[in-house]
Amino acid sequence: MKLTVYFKKFFESSQASGVLLILCVALALGIANSSMAESFQNLLDKEIGTHLFHLKYPVSIWINDGLMAVFFLLVGLEIKREVVEGELSSFKNASLPIFAAIGGMIVPAIIFAAFNYDGEYSNGWGIPMATDIAFSLAIISMLGKKVPNSIKIFLAALAIVDDLGAILVIAIFYTDQIDWMNLTVSFGIVGLLFILNYLKFKKLIFYIIPGIFLWYFLHHSGIHATIAGVLLAFSIPTNISRIKISPLEKLEHQLHFPVSFIIMPVFALANTNITFTNGMVDGLFSGLGLGIVCGLVLGKLIGINLFSFFAIKSKISSLPQNSTWMQMLGVGLLAGIGFTMSIFIALLSFKAEIQIQDEAKFAILIASFIAAVSGYLVLNVSKSNVTEAEED
Repeated sequence: MKLTVYFKKFFESSQASGVLLILCVALALGIANSSMAESFQNLLDKEIGTHLFHLKYPVSIWINDGLMAVFFLLVGLEIKREVVEGELSSFKNASLPIFAAIGGMIVPAIIFAAFNYDGEYSNGWGIPMATDIAFSLAIISMLGKKVPNSIKIFLAALAIVDDLGAILVIAIFYTDQIDWMNLTVSFGIVGLLFILNYLKFKKLIFYIIPGIFLWYFLHHSGIHATIAGVLLAFSIPTNISRIKISPLEKLEHQLHFPVSFIIMPVFALANTNITFTNGMVDGLFSGLGLGIVCGLVLGKLIGINLFSFFAIKSKISSLPQNSTWMQMLGVGLLAGIGFTMSIFIALLSFKAEIQIQDEAKFAILIASFIAAVSGYLVLNVSKSNVTEAEED
């Protein structure tokens, strides 16, 4: 099955942006451990915006909740296109990322709990559940044609479902209070967006403006606002016919460059701002460190592939086209790149304990590095059945 043109462009651009992303990670770590660390952190903590309508937030919040909503919008558009006419258009293909994501959340949480049952770190069970969609897609895109496109799509869908699951975990278990009024308004806006789609409104402005309000009300509801990008994406019209460009395709085209070369690098700079301190290495061998590292690296690998195996053997799902189980193992490893969402949950888990937060961040960084390198190496040496027709 052919990959849609825009999805292919997304990954091709990510090959170049992936290198930029890694450079930004190295730069951020260098800054965080230099004399510029305090100034850089002050910049991230600086509040910008207006108190009017409660829209004054630190720079880091605007990046993680604002800019990343645009990233989720783009990936959501790609997923919708694949559901309508591509790799995920059959139930067997579309169901596999869901089963894999569920396994990839349950098993890491169990592993963490096993190391920290009834201890001082027990509240951090949600830390290894999340997959960092930006970094995982950047790494796999750097492999180019060495892996089948269906595997890339599978990882993208898996990461989206995984992040939505992490957002739900945050909303239910780590949110002090949900503002039900704002959440109700958000549901109303989502309903309006799908009504506009049903009535065949084609101009993007009819979706973008409600989408901005959706982001606002979701953010003020206490739920992670990046989900607004996915919900907006699913409401934007597309068409199976390739004769006429749909609103979805137009928006995809407009978002590729800013997402790949502006939003993702800025995101990397802001979220790799980790200062190494004494005791961090020792913390890797505590229940917290072992729970995070083993949960992200082993838990994701086992959970994703175990649940995928059962779904495929029971004939509910099917293996991604032209892929192998070796490549599924590689995806399971890449999904262990926790990073942003994991760090976010770590901050929520240990709100007043800065030292524990730093130890958790370091463990997440180490686990993500191990997952990225091992996943890349496994996929790089794996053999697939990619056909020339698929790559055309």
